[in-house]
Amino acid sequence: MKISYDRDVDILMIQVGEEKVEYAEEMDGIIVHFTKEDRPILIEILDASDFITSLNKVAIQSKEPEMVEVI
Repeated sequence: MKISYDRDVDILMIQVGEEKVEYAEEMDGIIVHFTKEDRPILIEILDASDFITSLNKVAIQSKEPEMVEVI
């Protein structure tokens, strides 16, 4: 797994495979790239700084921060 962040465009990328990307789907600022076999291999989080900030707020409000579910 590789995790990288591009500060210039504020995108967090999580790469979980090396296979060729066949298609991608976007939903609410997250783009998931899939293989021909429908396996996710790359996740891009757009506006990553806002996404991380919202996760931190949820964790702070939670009584059990390690068990946070983000919807």
